[in-house]
Amino acid sequence: MQVKLKSAGMTLIEIMIVIVIVGILAGVAYPNFVDYVREARRADAMGQLLTLQMAQEEYRLKNAAYANIATLGITLSSDYYDFSVTNIGAETYTLTATAKGTQVNDSGCTSMTLNQNDQKAPAACWER
Repeated sequence: MQVKLKSAGMTLIEIMIVIVIVGILAGVAYPNFVDYVREARRADAMGQLLTLQMAQEEYRLKNAAYANIATLGITLSSDYYDFSVTNIGAETYTLTATAKGTQVNDSGCTSMTLNQNDQKAPAACWER
């Protein structure tokens, strides 16, 4: 009695179908992943701005005016944002996070600001 063994494996057509399905899934998932990463980096920048805001308010309690970042002694580090303080006075300051590197593709949110009155701009970036 002769036993016929069935060949195990995949045909070229089956492999091509798998490749097409993986390609479609990657085409849908990758843009969503990139958006998620941008939002996470933006959230980090917002957290740094809020930390800077708290340092400004603490400094102002002890001094006659607000201060620049160097005077506050805060170390802000980010590969995706530069931080600055402008409009410094006895009653005012504006904190800014400016996107750099790949984060500049975060349309509408490349520059986020926060001031002494807790006004945040652009509002759409802060709502997410």
